Amino acid sequence: MKIAITGSSGLIGSALVSALRRDGDEVLRLVRRAPRSADEMAWDPGAPHGGLDPAALRGVGAVVNLAGAGVADHRWTASYKEKIRASRVTSTRALAGLLADMDSPPSVVLSGSAIGWYGDTGGREVDETTPAGTGFLAGVVKDWEAAADPARQAGLRVVTLRSGIVITRQGGMLGRFLPLFRLGLGTRLGPGTQVMSWVALADWIRIARFLLDHPEISGPVNLTSPEPVTNAAFTSALAAALHRPAVLSVPSPVLSLALGEVTSDLLSSARVRPRRLPDAGFEFSFPSMAGALAAELS
Repeated sequence: MKIAITGSSGLIGSALVSALRRDGDEVLRLVRRAPRSADEMAWDPGAPHGGLDPAALRGVGAVVNLAGAGVADHRWTASYKEKIRASRVTSTRALAGLLADMDSPPSVVLSGSAIGWYGDTGGREVDETTPAGTGFLAGVVKDWEAAADPARQAGLRVVTLRSGIVITRQGGMLGRFLPLFRLGLGTRLGPGTQVMSWVALADWIRIARFLLDHPEISGPVNLTSPEPVTNAAFTSALAAALHRPAVLSVPSPVLSLALGEVTSDLLSSARVRPRRLPDAGFEFSFPSMAGALAAELS
């Protein structure tokens, strides 16, 4: 199958491209610069239809939309918060409009989303039937998912990928923490009681393939392990995997002073249940944090 991907140079996107190619799929990468190879196509996510003619994606059987600026990459200034929103909402709206106007559109769109949809639930368990929460990220994710409406209304199967924290040594939360933990400077964030809903990168890739191959699934899907952990439990598990101590903690006020409003994301607590995946027959390779860390660090 020929699969077009936005956000293909990111942490998840690059791993997905490699996995799809190993499976024998043809990948077309939509990039925001001049193409450097035959498998790339330039697009402008800020322009209607991404600046492309609908015929440009002729022959594409599936689209995976992963475009979006990193949520925790910078302090949440007013301008960066707008970048977080626009890089998701505007690009998704442009892509969905393009697909809706195709004569022979792809059969499925996997569109990026996040468990930020639920906001801070105080650790209460939620699943795909739970309404959107409140706060900046919840508002962004709600608009992000709605931006795919033109594709839905045109009859395409749209799956929104509500991803949890992705666990991989290549980057993200684990990648940032590893150097400190290896030095014995592992630390709990805030009270440590906040619940982290996460997924191993290897399982994220397997889920994407599963969703591509299961035409009966559409709508929101939680990409989270069935075994969420508290921040304190994650800290202990990572320290144990590295055989290092982790007795430090960073109080919430210090985090707020150092990181600003982004602290609200680090300290939010939501126990996100992946209800639809197990119901459809998907089995996680790494349901536990200890197993995921062992695999990543081996």
